[in-house]
Amino acid sequence: MPARRRRPASVCQVSRRRVERLLNLTMCLMATSRFLTVSQLGELVEGYEPGVTEEEQEAFRRMFERDKAYLREIGIPLETGADSAFSDEVGYRIRRGDYALPDIALAPDEAAALALAGSLWSTTALAGPAASALRKLAAGRAAVGGGADRGGADGGGPDGSDGFAPLNGLDTLDGFEPRVDARDPAFEPCLAAVQAGRAIRFPYRKVGEIGAAERHVEPWGVLSWRGRWYLAGHDVVRGAPRVFRLSRFAGPVRPVGPGGAVRVPPDVDLYAMVSTEAPPDRVRTATLAVRRGTGHALRRGARPVHPACPPTEPPPGLLTGLPAEVGGRPVEAGRRPVVPADMDLVEREFADTERFARWIVGSGPDVLVLGPPELRAAVVARLRAAAAGTAGAQAAAAVPGGR
Repeated sequence: MPARRRRPASVCQVSRRRVERLLNLTMCLMATSRFLTVSQLGELVEGYEPGVTEEEQEAFRRMFERDKAYLREIGIPLETGADSAFSDEVGYRIRRGDYALPDIALAPDEAAALALAGSLWSTTALAGPAASALRKLAAGRAAVGGGADRGGADGGGPDGSDGFAPLNGLDTLDGFEPRVDARDPAFEPCLAAVQAGRAIRFPYRKVGEIGAAERHVEPWGVLSWRGRWYLAGHDVVRGAPRVFRLSRFAGPVRPVGPGGAVRVPPDVDLYAMVSTEAPPDRVRTATLAVRRGTGHALRRGARPVHPACPPTEPPPGLLTGLPAEVGGRPVEAGRRPVVPADMDLVEREFADTERFARWIVGSGPDVLVLGPPELRAAVVARLRAAAAGTAGAQAAAAVPGGR
């Protein structure tokens, strides 16, 4: 078996050391008002070793010449000169006015746009870079708010709100917080597929349907329209352009085929496509059993249902003949479900099944869904997925060396 080739030793470490040395050199030259000679920089800058012998000193000077040339190459203005007319050795410094950025002044609408962009990426893969960018702007005295630094639990509200506090620094927008929710699990894989030009498959549940159908789509773009995220693309099976709401994806997004195979038609207007084909929200009424003393956020905006009054939308089984379950007990067709004694029956309107289901699941066993059937199916699917994930994690932990 041939021996495995080893990487050159400490290539990454050398690169890292050089970056640190360049940063130290830049800060040293910016912190001084007088010219510093090469020998003085060798003593002041960490990373330089002037040495004792003539060979060591010559190696140090060659290193400094390479660093000096690199700084000038990337646009850092090194000024040369001497503090004394009697000095023969050239010195170096960096004037702050030539290199430091001026104070950043943002108009209120510009600050709002930056804060909105930061909050958009607050729960996705770009959370770290977004937070870092806003912190740097804030350090430059730009009032951009704190959107990227604020985290929230998944599904803080039925509309996808995250419970963030209002934006700071936007005095002209007090009481108003622009927000874009991007917590749909399908958001990142769909966006990655659009950027890679790669077709995808995913299960999709249409409005009013309990089951999900498999879709094969060539993605063209991911867009936000009226607070909802949509995938626009070409449906391969149907052979026509289609729009899919990300919150209705019923399973993982799977890439299909090679990257770069999907080409967006040059004459397609994605926003016009989404605004035309996106179905309007259909407001429905959910019948819920909520344990007393819990579900306060769900109760806000809900209306109680008296035990003697039938719900607006009867639970599954009353009209369809399909069995339902309440508290783990099946409900026979044609009979009212028996609500546990420690629970209240309430009704609440909703428009987005998947988003409302995600919010309900956060309440655990304190909320039972009695109807409509598609909402109940969405909640059950999420609970089963969570239980399967927990069981898998426990099984892995029980195996020696499992992770």
